[in-house]
Amino acid sequence: MTFRKSNCGCDIFSIFLVRFLFLQSKAKMGILQNLLFTICITLRCVTSAVGLIHVTGYVGREVNVSCSYDEGYEPYKKYLCKNDCGSNNDVLITTSNPVKNKYRIHDDKTARIFTTTISDLHSVDAGKYWCGVTRFGKDIYTEVKVKLVQDSCCDTVTKIESHEGYSESIVCPYESRNQSNLKYICRGNRPSTCLQQALITSDNRENGRYRLDDDKVLGTFTVNISSLTQNDSGSYLCGVQRNSELDVFSAVELKVKEWCCVRSTEITGTVGHPLTLQCPYPRQHRDNRKFLCKGDHRNSCRDMVMSESRFALRDDIYSSSFSVMITKLEEADAGTYWCGSDSRWRVGNYTKIQLSVEFLQHTSTVPSTVKTPGKTVPPTSENLVKTQTSTMKALGKTQTSIMKALGTTQTSTMKALGKTQTQTPGQPVKDAALYVPFTVPPVLLLLIGILVVVVYKWKYHKVKEDEAIVDRNAPKAKGLEEVMGAMDNDIYGNQEVMMYSKKQTSKQQSACAQYEDEDEEQDYENFTTSEDIYCNENFHLANRK
Repeated sequence: MTFRKSNCGCDIFSIFLVRFLFLQSKAKMGILQNLLFTICITLRCVTSAVGLIHVTGYVGREVNVSCSYDEGYEPYKKYLCKNDCGSNNDVLITTSNPVKNKYRIHDDKTARIFTTTISDLHSVDAGKYWCGVTRFGKDIYTEVKVKLVQDSCCDTVTKIESHEGYSESIVCPYESRNQSNLKYICRGNRPSTCLQQALITSDNRENGRYRLDDDKVLGTFTVNISSLTQNDSGSYLCGVQRNSELDVFSAVELKVKEWCCVRSTEITGTVGHPLTLQCPYPRQHRDNRKFLCKGDHRNSCRDMVMSESRFALRDDIYSSSFSVMITKLEEADAGTYWCGSDSRWRVGNYTKIQLSVEFLQHTSTVPSTVKTPGKTVPPTSENLVKTQTSTMKALGKTQTSIMKALGTTQTSTMKALGKTQTQTPGQPVKDAALYVPFTVPPVLLLLIGILVVVVYKWKYHKVKEDEAIVDRNAPKAKGLEEVMGAMDNDIYGNQEVMMYSKKQTSKQQSACAQYEDEDEEQDYENFTTSEDIYCNENFHLANRK
């Protein structure tokens, strides 16, 4: 492979031709020189360079350099070199090593075209290149000039404003020489990727909300976008494809405004309750038909007054407004509403209402658990009744006074509710149940807290009294055990022991009498002999056990 290109080197065919002409006539030497010069120039074009290719790429992107060759050179090696290809350092890549650094080469032997891709372009990549085909003698070369431009567009931008829900047309001009070329439109401002991300092309004139019409007489193509939303706002590029150079573009900036309205408002209602929506309108629309429709967009909303019996419209021409009463709000009523008086849906003649629906919240007054000493009982109705019954017995008059206070508080609360309702004539009266959950629970919680404290104190004093009784009986039982032990050892041995036993027996009789209920009346002032014996015998039996 010879990399260096000479001006002209005559081959063997030229030498034979010169000798033949020299032998024919020496007189025609001047003519022979002219002929040799013409032959050399022709041979140089064949063996040195067969054409010039212009390629333009975007900085930061990649560019393809495609070079063709004649039939018969399919098996030969191809390469791309830079500058004058005077050394091996100028050779960037060859088909024998198809991937090297940021260069890739591919040989399509069927089409007889080999293509070199240069990626990650920088300003230093601009300049002169050579496509080479290796052969015996001098290689075949094709000159290539690479030009780089910034991947952005454009010097001038056309600005368009429209409203959501409407349609908008983007007009894109082009030169007359590009009448038959492909036209397209894309979002963004990067020409290098515009065709790959095209929203619509002239080959496919309709695509969803997009439609492309090409007027070759005026030299413009128009892209219509229907049912605009605010998401359609942004930059667009109109592109015309060119085969030998970069595509040509024009830039458009589209801004989609919110479709609205006299005003916008947000309202919250409660399920099962009535709700009124207020809608103002221009004075010149006093004779127009008024309506309320539901839907995210005005072109897809449903007239609620005409389709739902729960919606009733009332017009007040003196205030230039109308109201719509919803008699019983439902969960499905939540959403976006539009009320107006302009059947042509011109911008600015409507009210946008965002309705939210919520459920009425009820507060529970039943405690989670009812605690008793030693265990926790679930809050069943039976357990609550038992707890309240025992607590009521312990509280006595305190319980009665608290219940009276509670009754008074509830009565005053209900009276206050009644006054509140009667003090707002002409307005919808709200259910008193809305206020009861906010007043009754605190009173009940206070009552439960008092009951728990009183029960705790009553139980505490009861335990203390039982402990005191046990403590008083302990020394008496001890003394009795000592006397009975002495009697068992020598029941008749000591008269003093017998006397002591009688005294103790007399004391036990008194103790027996003390265990009677103090609140009960005494039927007899003195015990009989039989009652004394009965009481003492029971006492001795208990102590012996």
